[in-house]
Amino acid sequence: MGSFSLWVAVRASQIFAELLDGEGLFKFLASMCLRRRCPPKFLDKAEEGRGFCLLDLPESALDEILCRLPAASLCQMMGVCRELRVRCRSDHLWKCLFDAKWGRIAGAVAYKEWQWRVARNSHYGDVDCPNSGNRIRSLSCIWPFSWLKGQGNEKKEKGGSSLDSIVVWYCALESGNFWFPGQVYNREHGNVGFMLSCYDAELSYDHRTNTFRARYPPHNSRTTVIEEGVEWERVRAPPVDTPAHDLHLTDCLDELQPGDHVEVQWRRNEEFPYGWWYGVVGHADMCDRDSHHCHCHLDDTVWLEFNQYTLGSRWRRAAVNRKTHHVEGNESDGFYGGIWKLRTKDEISAWRQLWPREALE
Repeated sequence: MGSFSLWVAVRASQIFAELLDGEGLFKFLASMCLRRRCPPKFLDKAEEGRGFCLLDLPESALDEILCRLPAASLCQMMGVCRELRVRCRSDHLWKCLFDAKWGRIAGAVAYKEWQWRVARNSHYGDVDCPNSGNRIRSLSCIWPFSWLKGQGNEKKEKGGSSLDSIVVWYCALESGNFWFPGQVYNREHGNVGFMLSCYDAELSYDHRTNTFRARYPPHNSRTTVIEEGVEWERVRAPPVDTPAHDLHLTDCLDELQPGDHVEVQWRRNEEFPYGWWYGVVGHADMCDRDSHHCHCHLDDTVWLEFNQYTLGSRWRRAAVNRKTHHVEGNESDGFYGGIWKLRTKDEISAWRQLWPREALE
C-alpha cells in the first residue's frame, strides 16, 4: 500500500472512530471480524462478495481504531477472534487507558506491592476485567477462551499477556479484589482532626459506586478503620516511598523560602503514624515581608504556617532549624518530621480544593 493510500486509510479510521461511541464501535468491529471466522456458507451473497475484514486494514489504521476503544470494549474485542485477542492485550493499547484512569492513583509503590503479591500467590492473576454491565474473568481476557481451547492446551499462548502486563495490572485494580497502598486526603470523611492532611491507607476500588474503600492501619489502642465511599479527588499515590512510621529525610531545607508550598510530617506521639499536612513557608516575626528586603531565606529558622487554623491557634505556626532539623516537637503539640516541597500547580491545587469553609481552632 502506497504512503498516500496508507494516510487515507488511517485518516478514515480516525474519522470513523470519532463517529461511533465505544459500544457502537465495538459491535461494528466485532461484526467485521466475524465475517472472517464464519464459513462462506453462513454468509449472504453480498457479504461473501465483499469479503472485507477488520484485520485486512493496515496495522496503523487498525491500531488507530483500537486505541479509541474504552477498556470494557477492548476486553470484549479479545473474545472475537484469536488475532484480536493477542492484539487487544498489547501494552501499548492499555498504557493510555491505564494512565488516564489509574496513573495518578496507582504509583510505583502500588505496582511493587502488586508484583510481590503475584509472586507469592498466582491466583492474583485471576482478576476481574471491566465489561459493560457486568464483569468477566480476566482468565477469559488473558488466556484462551473455551471455544478456542481446541486449538491447544497451553496455559498461555505465544504473545499472550504475562501476569505483570499492563492489562492484568489494570484489571486487578478495576476488580476491587486487590488492596493497594495509597494515601487519602482528609481521612474519615473529613473529620476535623484530619483536615488538610493526607494519611497512608490501603485502597480498594468499588466499580459499582466509582469510589474507593480505604483501610487505615491500627495504631495505639485503635483498631483498623475502614472508610467507604472515598471519592477520586481524595486519593493519591504516595509522593515519597517513606513508611508511615518512618521519618522522611528532608532534602529541600536549604532552598525553602517564604511563599513555598510544603507538606510536613506530623504525628501526635511515637505510637501514631505520620500524616502529611499542608502548609506554606512564612516570614519571621521581625521581617517586614518586603520582597526587596526579606532575608528569611538566609535564616537558620524556617517558619511553617498552617493557615487553615485561626490566628493565635497553637497549630498555626511551627519553627524548624534549617541546618539541624530532624524531629521537632513534644507530647503536647505533637512532633514535626520530614518536609516535602510541592513543585507543581497540580500538587498545590489538590490541597486548595480541600480548603475548609471555616478556619479551624
